[in-house]
Amino acid sequence: MAAAQGHISGQSDGADGEDGAEGGAVPPAFRAAVDALRAARLRPELEVDPTRPPKRLAPHAYALEAAVVDGEEDLADGRLVLLHDPAGHEAWQGTFRLVTLVRAELEPEMAADPLLPEVCWSWLTGALEARGLFYGEAGGTVTMAGSHYFGALETRRPATQIEIRASWTPREGRGGVPDTAAHLVAWGDLLCQIAGLPPSGPQDAAVVTLPQRRGPQVP
Repeated sequence: MAAAQGHISGQSDGADGEDGAEGGAVPPAFRAAVDALRAARLRPELEVDPTRPPKRLAPHAYALEAAVVDGEEDLADGRLVLLHDPAGHEAWQGTFRLVTLVRAELEPEMAADPLLPEVCWSWLTGALEARGLFYGEAGGTVTMAGSHYFGALETRRPATQIEIRASWTPREGRGGVPDTAAHLVAWGDLLCQIAGLPPSGPQDAAVVTLPQRRGPQVP
């Protein structure tokens, strides 16, 4: 299993968030939430790295990017951002917010299912609920975009990319710190689902996944 690693990041420079920087000291609750992200244990198919977070969404932010990898092929990729505003945010109904972008390429026959957007959104909420996580103010979009290739690229098969953009407010626990490690694990479950991987454990067994995108499809 891979552990997520990275740097605490604050708004002052978008990279370090060091105490005493222009954005002020890093709040203990935010530091604890980021430390939990760093210590999370994820499925071995996931490759996770820290990345530069957005600067203007909240006073403090930390970001990870991940890919579901099979050999040299990326089956899905995504980005998860942890935002923190110690003063609270009316739209969030809390002091923390998780924001994500998840993408995967589908075979055209999979993309033809008119219920696919609803199913993909249910994967997000289902992944959180399967881990016993409480959250609020969830919202987002599911978008499908098709590509057809011409000229020098005409040998490529048509492809459809599905994209989930979402955000939600994690329930805060002791000391005002949400269980960010569990939210990251649930997000990893979502990435693996959209990549078409089978469930990793009993908590995922009831969740419908996309078929594998390589080789013959089993009816």
